[in-house]
Amino acid sequence: MSLDAPWIAAQTRALLAQRGHAWLLQGPSGLGQYSLALSMARAWLCDRPGPDGACMQCDSCHAVDVRTHADLCVLMPETVMLELGWPLSEKAQDAIDKKERKPSKEIRVEAMRDAIQFSQRTSARGRGKAVLVYPAERMNHVTANALLKTLEEPPGDVRFVLASEAAHLLLPTIRSRCLGHTMAWPEPSQSVDWLQSLGLPAGDAPVLLRAAGGRPQDALQLAQSGRDGTQWGLLPRGIARGDGSVLADWTPAQAVDALQKLCHDLLAVRAGAQPRFFSATDLPAGGSLPALNAWAKALSRTARTVEHPFNAGLMLEALVSQARTALNSRP
Repeated sequence: MSLDAPWIAAQTRALLAQRGHAWLLQGPSGLGQYSLALSMARAWLCDRPGPDGACMQCDSCHAVDVRTHADLCVLMPETVMLELGWPLSEKAQDAIDKKERKPSKEIRVEAMRDAIQFSQRTSARGRGKAVLVYPAERMNHVTANALLKTLEEPPGDVRFVLASEAAHLLLPTIRSRCLGHTMAWPEPSQSVDWLQSLGLPAGDAPVLLRAAGGRPQDALQLAQSGRDGTQWGLLPRGIARGDGSVLADWTPAQAVDALQKLCHDLLAVRAGAQPRFFSATDLPAGGSLPALNAWAKALSRTARTVEHPFNAGLMLEALVSQARTALNSRP
């Protein structure tokens, strides 16, 4: 998320005005936990910080931008580091290049041990050190336990910022050692303006924001994956017809997420509530309550293993068939 997003700037300003050596930024996905964490770490290390945060112009800020700051340690799953442009350790990169293993989806305990050694070293630039952990819930128990003592009694001038999209999965002892901050939800108009400032067409921004449940960063990711407002609006009736082409370029995980949102909205309408993710006019008329409930349970089971489909094409076909059956059942 852009550092210029107004809700991120406001939270950065508020948090920097408070003292604390360890913060836990928590909330659902799409609200900018990573952006806020990086903004805080950048300000802690900046040569000329102000009340609004880092100056964005000094050598320290430049070093953060090019991912080479000697006093910043970033702890992420290797898959996330590669996605966000952070370099892996030489040992990890070599193992992946040699195909000895795949990039890890968890924060590896070896990386945590490196971070603990980093925290014990002298600051290279003299403005302290920062450790950024994201998504913090990707620490397994071994990794989290390795962090506990350092988090409770940090050596010298190191500060921690943990960012999580599922803080309930963290060890209670991790949560208790951090100052907590719940991410602010931006106003819809604020989010739409931000999305349009990043190039989303005026007609797509509000539709994709709704598709993302009001979470602006998730809406941006939808756009970056090739979705637009028209495509999203046509999806429900296309699925009801059994038209698999509406999900042709979707990953199984993306397809399951979209279908869960469709199922949610239809169940809401059956209960007399308003849909959350789709416009009411885009929803098909069919779907009995028992069939929709059974579909919701089936989608929940699929979501637990969707990252490891045996055959993505066959899975999408099965998802469309399953959805068509539920959507064409008699109310």
